[in-house]
Amino acid sequence: MKLMNKRISYLLTALIAVSILFTANSFLSGSMTRFEDDTDMPIEKATVESIVDKTTDSYDYDGDSMDVIEITFEARFASGDKKDEIVTASQTIESTPPYNSTNEVKPGDSILIIDAGIDASEWYFVEHVRTDKLMILGILFAIALLIFGGKKGFNTLLSLSLTCGAVFAVFIPSILSGRNIYLWSILVCLYSILTTLLILNGYNKKSLSAILGCFGGVLIAGAITLFMDNVLSLTGVISDEAVYLSYLPTETPINLRAIIFAGIIIGAMGAIMDVAMSISSSLWEVKRNVAKIKTQALFISGMNIGKDIMGTMSNTLILAYIGSSLSMVLLLTVYDSSLLHLLNREMIVVEILQALVGSFGILFSLPLTSLFSSIIYSKDSGGS
Repeated sequence: MKLMNKRISYLLTALIAVSILFTANSFLSGSMTRFEDDTDMPIEKATVESIVDKTTDSYDYDGDSMDVIEITFEARFASGDKKDEIVTASQTIESTPPYNSTNEVKPGDSILIIDAGIDASEWYFVEHVRTDKLMILGILFAIALLIFGGKKGFNTLLSLSLTCGAVFAVFIPSILSGRNIYLWSILVCLYSILTTLLILNGYNKKSLSAILGCFGGVLIAGAITLFMDNVLSLTGVISDEAVYLSYLPTETPINLRAIIFAGIIIGAMGAIMDVAMSISSSLWEVKRNVAKIKTQALFISGMNIGKDIMGTMSNTLILAYIGSSLSMVLLLTVYDSSLLHLLNREMIVVEILQALVGSFGILFSLPLTSLFSSIIYSKDSGGS
């Protein structure tokens, strides 16, 4: 009976989670600003059949040399109404040795081509198709999860899918429909925390204490972000992408500072959730093996366990942010002669803020999870 109840609870959780995604998406998509492509230049997937011609011209600009490579090739359409038709297309590459703006096409490559002709079809190379390789890697990852994780691996895939669905099917439409970004980012975090922990661990005390500790850490991270947003006089214009967002003709202008807030708490949520679940699970094992342990002793045990976790998790978070922005930091370091100016650039400040606020979220989730776990586990020794 207990096993049956767990299965029913699991199925209900998954069904409710999916229903929430569809309902929220329907609610938000109706008022979402959409931008239709008003051009008549279709993009098609094709396969390179053969190289017809290749020429290279060199130019000098203020002492710098640049090569312009023109490649003419035959391509076979891989989908759509024109499938299996062969057309002649061209690729232009601006090359500043030793770097090219893109890789040269070669027979067998899967590519995207666009018809930019006015009176007659003129097909041009757009980009290499890379999603098929990424899909293969994703499938291998899913298989590895199922092999090594079994049921837990399947639950991981399900919770990951729901989290991605919350971001792309709910959070993005909420921004484009002019909703409050601060509120919806918190709601998405709450949804992700609940679905992930309940699907992975079920309805039990471990999940409850982890949920409370994790959401508490996320709220504290959000509060620190809001405070530092005002203290640091942020504008939200930290990249070209942010500038493009500010130019979108939406009914309600996109709040770039709110985008920073959302990026910080959503980015930190995973690490905070990991820490909260680790503390909650560890303290449950302590309680299960030492049934008469006092609440205070259980809390102290949680704090001691947390001290070993906090260092590696903070390193994980900070190194992830450093790795993701390494190219930008290198470029700014090369072209900025003043270290003081470099460290005060808003894009650098936001990267540092992300790492620090995420670490604060981890730090505060430790005592919160330890506190909730020690109180909840001490009520009685039955159940999990």
